[in-house]
Amino acid sequence: MPITDRLDDVPDLAPGNGYAYAVTTTGRLAFLSGQVAVDADGKAVGDDMATQTRQALGNLHRVLRSLGADWPDVVRFNWYVTDLADIQAVRDVRDELIRPALGDRPNPASSLVRVAGLFRPELLIEVDAVVAVPEA
Repeated sequence: MPITDRLDDVPDLAPGNGYAYAVTTTGRLAFLSGQVAVDADGKAVGDDMATQTRQALGNLHRVLRSLGADWPDVVRFNWYVTDLADIQAVRDVRDELIRPALGDRPNPASSLVRVAGLFRPELLIEVDAVVAVPEA
């Protein structure tokens, strides 16, 4: 795996909320476009944050797998949400889908931004990622 370290303990900084402060890599990086809660036909899936997060991460996972990568290869997530009141649903789904693949390693580096809206008004979340692509 081209990820060499996940820094999750930094002196004089409060502990991160389940993410690494920094991730170092070697090799090839891929920058994945944002994924939202749409199905293969482009139709929105779900009307709540948990369902939409699950679909968006499922779509992102399809892109990862097409690169020959998986959740442990993710260096960084960028999350865009329309409502911070639902942030726990995002964390719960993230942990449900990603934690089993990471084992005892911390989650990838991460940023979360509240946005006024996404490109379609029914969408509540978008997530993109940077991935350290494994050698073939």
